[in-house]
Amino acid sequence: MKLIIKNMVCPRCVSSVEQVLRELQLKANAVRLGEVELVKDPGKKKLQQFADALEQNGFELLDDQKKQVIEKIKNLLIEKVQAGHVEEHFSVSKFIGRKLLKDYPSLSRLFSEVEGITIEQFFILQKIEKIKEWLMYNESSLSQMAFDMGYSSSQHLSSQFKKFTGMTPSQFKQLGASHRRSLDDVHG
Repeated sequence: MKLIIKNMVCPRCVSSVEQVLRELQLKANAVRLGEVELVKDPGKKKLQQFADALEQNGFELLDDQKKQVIEKIKNLLIEKVQAGHVEEHFSVSKFIGRKLLKDYPSLSRLFSEVEGITIEQFFILQKIEKIKEWLMYNESSLSQMAFDMGYSSSQHLSSQFKKFTGMTPSQFKQLGASHRRSLDDVHG
C-alpha cells in the first residue's frame, strides 16, 4: 500500500517518518521522499493514528489524487536540486513527463492552479535555496554553483538570484542565514 506524504523533503524527514512507523509498529517495504510503501493495509484506525502522528511531526498524509501528483512533482524537483547537479540543458517538462508518465501540459496546469506558481518557478526557487545554502557555507565559487545548477553562466545565475531574492549573491552572503527558508516552505 503506497501512501503519499506532504512536507517530506529531506533525509531527516525520512528518518522522522521511519520513527513514526516504528512507534506504531507499521512495516514498510520502502520509505522515500514523499512516500511510504507499507507491507499491508493497516486498517482505518491504524491509518488514522499514522496520519495523526505524521501531523504532529509537520507532515500530512495526502489522500487527494491531485495533491498526491503535486507532491510527487515537488519531490522529484527537490531531489534533482539536492543532488547538486542540474544539467545545463535540463528540461523540467521532459523530466516530469518522463518520471510521471503523464501529459506535461495538464500537470503544469494542475500545479499552477493549486500552488499559484508554475512548475518552472518552483524549480527555480528550489535552485535559489540550494545556492543560498552553498553561499552560506562557502561551498564553491559562483561559477561552479552556476555550472552545478545548470545555468549558462555566473551572470545568468546572479541575475536570476537577484530577480527572486531582490539581492545579489554577494549581498546575500553578507546578510547571512536570516534570508534562508526551509525546503518545504519554498513555494513562491
